Amino acid sequence: MSFNPAEHPAASADNRDVWVVIPLYNEATVIAEVIAGLLPVFPNVVCIDDGSRDGSGAVARAAGARVVSHPINLGQGAALQTGFEYALEHDARFVVTFDADGQHRVVDAEAMVARARAEGLSIVFGSRFLDDRTKPGLLKRIVLKTAVVATNWTTKTKLTDAHNGLRVIREDALRQVKLRQDRMAHGTEIVMQLGRTGLPYAEQPVEVLYTDYSRSKGQSLLNSINILIELVIR
Repeated sequence: MSFNPAEHPAASADNRDVWVVIPLYNEATVIAEVIAGLLPVFPNVVCIDDGSRDGSGAVARAAGARVVSHPINLGQGAALQTGFEYALEHDARFVVTFDADGQHRVVDAEAMVARARAEGLSIVFGSRFLDDRTKPGLLKRIVLKTAVVATNWTTKTKLTDAHNGLRVIREDALRQVKLRQDRMAHGTEIVMQLGRTGLPYAEQPVEVLYTDYSRSKGQSLLNSINILIELVIR
């Protein structure tokens, strides 16, 4: 059943200027639950269906999200850029980037938007390493920490978690993002482009939920290794 923001004015009134952008690729079994968690807090959710073969786009639309479709799989960077352009065309003041697989928490995204408003921040990066709630495996932690060092050196930023997909980006920063790296290297590219804006940013502690579902797909460690490989060969 679709979520109607008009039926929940108190829940969504403060975030009507926010668009949640979700790159979507073959996540039909979980995307409806992710959207259901977001809509009471963020009434504007757009999923970029990046050539899914499992009907993910239809599931997302039925769950109440807007859906923009790529006819073929172009990669997460391309999906994010499409989502950014869509959000700006629909008068977004802030964009939240959010993963489709259920690893991000809505309460963290809500806190990050509230902090951006309260402190006048253009960018808030989520970090799983600012507290001890997230429990990555040892190998994943090593890979991610190595990627942080490489990304900070490359982008001249000072982050503790450079490749966390949960971010809040204000319109003034978003208009300066033009992603051209379609695959995992977009994570470094977006940090570089946001850093170059010179606009105020901060990191926010968040919890990443490594679910049985994400582990069964092998996403967590594989994505981390792919990030590190692309950083090395660039």
